[in-house]
Amino acid sequence: MADDSREETDPSVELMLQLKDGKEAAFDLLVERWQTPLINFFHRSLNSYEQAEDLTQMVFIRLYRASASYQPRARFSTFLFQIARRLLINEYRRSQRKPLEPRDPTELHAVISGREDQRFAEIEEAFTEALKGLPENHRTAILLLKQQELSYQEIAEVMGASESAVKTWIFRARQFLKQELKDLV
Repeated sequence: MADDSREETDPSVELMLQLKDGKEAAFDLLVERWQTPLINFFHRSLNSYEQAEDLTQMVFIRLYRASASYQPRARFSTFLFQIARRLLINEYRRSQRKPLEPRDPTELHAVISGREDQRFAEIEEAFTEALKGLPENHRTAILLLKQQELSYQEIAEVMGASESAVKTWIFRARQFLKQELKDLV
């Protein structure tokens, strides 16, 4: 164990240990706690709510299966997002092998409810497009930092990289996003 006092205060680690001991109710609490952060992570990466929900469900299936052998060596979020990242990489690989599904433009509906909402939607769309332009490592690192609030060390553990590599990826991601979004700010 890396830091005993840290794991003892992490309620998710406690829940995972309870699940390991056969207390099924702990799994429901883990799902309740981590479902939204996972969906947000996947949605930002894939820009598809349906895919985000599917991948989130797959994370929980893998988490449940891993409960019997779980050992709290790092923060629970690090363990969880290692699973999520592996699934995300697999999804990228799978989608590159399969052509995109065509959409009928009549199925797309734009809802505009005011100037501010429209501006926010434009910024959100530009940000999503800019994220697509980042290499996978840069995108994942910046999302784990900003969206999931993981430390550089935790991101390095999730991504199986050095902390200096993570810092470089995040720096480059920020520079790229600044350049891409400079006209909007």
